[in-house]
Amino acid sequence: MTSPDPDGLLAEQLLRLTRRVHRIQKRHLEQRDLGITPAQSRLLRTLAHYASPPRMTDLAQRLEVVPRAVTTLVDGLETAGKVRRVPDPANRRVIRIELTPDGRTALRELHRARRSAAEEILAPLTDAQRTVLGGLLDTLVDGAPIRDCDRASP
Repeated sequence: MTSPDPDGLLAEQLLRLTRRVHRIQKRHLEQRDLGITPAQSRLLRTLAHYASPPRMTDLAQRLEVVPRAVTTLVDGLETAGKVRRVPDPANRRVIRIELTPDGRTALRELHRARRSAAEEILAPLTDAQRTVLGGLLDTLVDGAPIRDCDRASP
C-alpha cells in the first residue's frame, strides 16, 4: 500500500483550480461579447502595463511566448481595431504596438469580466479565508518562504 502524496494532491488541486479559473473567465468574456480570445486579452492586459508602446519582442518576452505567437495575436487585435502598429520615432525599422481607443474600452470590459469571474470563484470564501489565500498565493508566486510571523491564525 502506498502512502498519499500530499504535494501531488496539492499540485492536482492547483491545476484543477487553474482550469476552473480559465473556464469561468472565458465564460465571462464570452458574455461580454468582446470577440477577444483569452490569449488576446492577456496581450492587451500586458500591453497596458507599458509606459510607452513596446516592441513585439518585448511583448513576447513578457508573455513568455515565441515572437511568432505575438505576431498572430497582434494581427487579430489589429484587425479588430484594438491595437495598432506604430513606427519607433528613434528607429523607423522598429515597430511598436499601442492600444487604440477601442482597445482601451475593451481593456476596461476585460477588467470587469475578470473581476466578476474572481467574485464568482471566491464567493465560497470568507474575508479571513481570502486574506489567507492571498498571502499563500503571494508566497507561491514570489517563491519566498512564509515566515512564522507571517502566518495568519485560523
